[in-house]
Amino acid sequence: MVSSIGGRKGSAPNTQSETESLLPTASPPPPLAPHQHLPNGITLRLYLSHFLSTWNSRVFEFGALLFIANLYPNTLLPGSLYALVRGVSAVLGSPRVGRYVDSGDRLRVVRVSIVAQRIAVVLSCGGLLVVRGGVGGFVWGAVVMGFLAVLACCEKLASVGNLIAVERDWVVVVAGGNEDALQVLNSQMRRIDLFCKLLGPLAVSMADGISTVVAIYVVLGLNLVSVGVEYFAIAGVSLMLEVYRKFPALQEPRPHQPSTSASSPEEPVETLLRPCSRLRSICAPISRYLHHSAALPSIALSILYFTVLNFGAQMVTYLLASGYTPLHISSLRGISVLLEISATWLAPLVMSRVGPVRGGLWSVNWQLLCVAGAVGAFLFLESPRMAAGGLILGVILSRIGLWGLDLCVQIIVQDEVEPEYRGSFSAMEASVQNTFELGSYAMTVMLPRPAEFRYPVVVSAVAVVLAAALFAGFVRRRRGHLVHTPACFGRVEPKHRVGGEHRRLVS
Repeated sequence: MVSSIGGRKGSAPNTQSETESLLPTASPPPPLAPHQHLPNGITLRLYLSHFLSTWNSRVFEFGALLFIANLYPNTLLPGSLYALVRGVSAVLGSPRVGRYVDSGDRLRVVRVSIVAQRIAVVLSCGGLLVVRGGVGGFVWGAVVMGFLAVLACCEKLASVGNLIAVERDWVVVVAGGNEDALQVLNSQMRRIDLFCKLLGPLAVSMADGISTVVAIYVVLGLNLVSVGVEYFAIAGVSLMLEVYRKFPALQEPRPHQPSTSASSPEEPVETLLRPCSRLRSICAPISRYLHHSAALPSIALSILYFTVLNFGAQMVTYLLASGYTPLHISSLRGISVLLEISATWLAPLVMSRVGPVRGGLWSVNWQLLCVAGAVGAFLFLESPRMAAGGLILGVILSRIGLWGLDLCVQIIVQDEVEPEYRGSFSAMEASVQNTFELGSYAMTVMLPRPAEFRYPVVVSAVAVVLAAALFAGFVRRRRGHLVHTPACFGRVEPKHRVGGEHRRLVS
């Protein structure tokens, strides 16, 4: 499953990375008992570093959408195009990021992702100030918006790299095969993300209540201050470095992936075979992802990104056009995030009783029920105010199911994906997710008017139905049945269990 906590003894000196050789040796912590918790000092460093990175990311994520919506209040087109380009970069670039995470030194990967993300945000804030000031007229403004889209691509790829490296690799190695510790780490990391998602938009909205320029300067100042502190004082010296030193398994080179090279450099046919080799290098991660035992739940979760029902760019712009103020929207989003945070306690509780497979089925069915109610209210209530209110209520309640499913799928992926392919698999998952997210933005590019928002809403509901059906198919394949048959009617045992890590598939 996952690699051992202890470092490998007797490794040759030339296999050690440059960073590792400069670090003082540290004795590995003893293996954790099945219900033993991780040392508080280690988890505190990991959580604090993740908080600093996530806070700035979430502040800019909401702030950029809000700033663009305020700059272009009468159309969904600029915000949708901005997000569309950002999504394309994630679809095309995530596999390469995944290969970098798999092959690079773990500490260096985290450092690069932090610095690249912060620089992109700082430059984006400068560009937004130029657009807001109207410097150079319409043409210059369009050029700057194009530059902002390029920076958004860089920020997105750096964010994907940090997410894969920390949440899909570091936490698995730190947990060291302890399922309880892994669930605690996953839940706490997701809690930090959602906490930042709650307070970050509120901070930006309060600043935007003064003026958009003030809000942009607030985001700019936070990132300028944090980029130095986070890299040199935090990631570079005490927090992530300390975790890195305490767990020699993080310093070990990953197992090498099979080479896709077709011939040696000396062979004359190399020029002819090189295009085929490149094609195989592109297709191999896709094939490996689709044929993996964890692919079906991963795809089901990814389909849920094909939605406008998420307080993202499209829904925020629609609510602004419907008369809601930025403070109203951030407050509603805050309530939504509070329920999402509650899922980080509910999902582990459910998984401890019925396992991640059945827990994911319960979660996606809850989301389907809430989305159905939201779309019904939005389409059939005559009062526009009540229709929007019904939509908001259903979307908020559905977030409990969404994040419950997210945690269940994350456990399944972490249990079943081989260590040498964690980065590649997670990158392909991110690419699929961004492909569906890209489709959601394409819908509002084609249907940019707020009056046409009902059509993307209906398509989003259909996506939830499809995701629930796919996950139900995974459960049926994994457990041999969907409905848990009472003992008096006999029990249907699953035909097989893939991965061997889900210990409560049948209760």
